[in-house]
Amino acid sequence: MADQHSPDALLTPAEVAALFRVNPKTVTRWARAGKITAIRTLGGHRRFRASEIR
Repeated sequence: MADQHSPDALLTPAEVAALFRVNPKTVTRWARAGKITAIRTLGGHRRFRASEIR
């Protein structure tokens, strides 16, 4: 779990989805559409900056 107090904390799609009460797939679609900025990990997973989401 990401550090909730750090502005540079990275959130998973599931964590972002829980904040907005949507499905994690919806968060992925938002990232693909450019509505939110996603950071890709070395393994190809998406992460989102907590400072941008909140």
